[in-house]
Amino acid sequence: MSTRDDSDRPTRAEVLDLAERYACPNRVRTLRALGVDLVVGAREGYRLWDLDGREFLDLHLNGGVFNLGHRNHELVATLVDALQTLDIGNHHFPSVERALLARDLVELTPGMRYAVFASGGGEAVEVALKSARRATGRRRIVSVSGAYHGHTGLALAAGDERAAASFLSEGAPGEFAHVGFDDLAAIERELASGDVAAVVLETVPATIGFPLPSPGYLAGVRDLCDAAGALYVADEVQTGLGRTGELWGVQREGVVPDVLVCGKGLSGGLYPIAAALLSERAGAWLEEDGWAHISTFGGAEVGCRVAREVLAITDHPATRGHVRGLVDRFADGLAGIRDRYPDRLVEVRQTGLVIGLRLSHPQGGMLLTKALYDRGVWAMFAGFDPSVLQVKPGLLLDAATAELALERLDDAVSSLPAGTAA
Repeated sequence: MSTRDDSDRPTRAEVLDLAERYACPNRVRTLRALGVDLVVGAREGYRLWDLDGREFLDLHLNGGVFNLGHRNHELVATLVDALQTLDIGNHHFPSVERALLARDLVELTPGMRYAVFASGGGEAVEVALKSARRATGRRRIVSVSGAYHGHTGLALAAGDERAAASFLSEGAPGEFAHVGFDDLAAIERELASGDVAAVVLETVPATIGFPLPSPGYLAGVRDLCDAAGALYVADEVQTGLGRTGELWGVQREGVVPDVLVCGKGLSGGLYPIAAALLSERAGAWLEEDGWAHISTFGGAEVGCRVAREVLAITDHPATRGHVRGLVDRFADGLAGIRDRYPDRLVEVRQTGLVIGLRLSHPQGGMLLTKALYDRGVWAMFAGFDPSVLQVKPGLLLDAATAELALERLDDAVSSLPAGTAA
């Protein structure tokens, strides 16, 4: 029998005060200073309501967690049905749900042989980097400055140097090398040492504002890794699952990595799950030691059932066709906004529905976050480049809501101060 009493639920202001005191003080203070005091209450599709009932269009999607919308009805039904007979399961034993999801992921992902499940993207990146080290017998990892791969140990060290240093998690001297994005020559220099286990890349880096890879960049990384005997790890936690117009972003460039990491949207926003998909070389350890990596909650059976439905919806021809239409509409709409306000919006970075808007003002992304918030839209600035706003339309966004989002973006950009582009 439950002893919880929900009769006196806290107000929005009370929740903010509790969160600032007990949970995430600096985050609450930072957002409050920006004028954002959202506490999410109801949520449905691509809309959120705060505890006071104010409605927002969601163009952030928690980094792509809600690709298919909040509380997608088909996914909720799948989860409810799964809970009639399943729970998280036991990670020591084979499972119907894990086996079927692993098969589906491997069959949908060229070059992959195995799937190792995790409870989140950071843990899956850990699996990827450990697998690369074991496969090569090397320790060094090359990644991009300002990247984000999660907040766990190896993943944090492979990400932004400042974030790692704040937790004294940089790794041993020389163990992690960071290079500029889209700089093949820098990667080649690092690989020349002959001791690199893997190059790990977000296909389109999120926290530095979704800069676009030059044509041939990802294929060049693939070639350099092959020549040096290193593994190429594609972090598709934010760019995977249909967001770029293909199931995986690397497929746009015809590139096959050694490891592909997926997460966020794989959960359907309902049950945490992520996966590291491994080639035969990267996953050879699975044939040798079944307990080399274990995760109590990785591949929870109810989550696997939901994830299979996520894949079915995402890869359905109707969804793929709908995404192509949305990509074109946002491309046209954002180009129009840029043309109308060239002294404010200086660059539209678009790869499918992965979109970064670079503003002329050095804090333009933050300013646009607030301007949109005031107009009932939630979208967030890039964490390591506040001049850029991240825009992540949902895969199933209807045409009318897409038009409303573009109208509000236009109005919000028009309200910004002009700045000097970097």
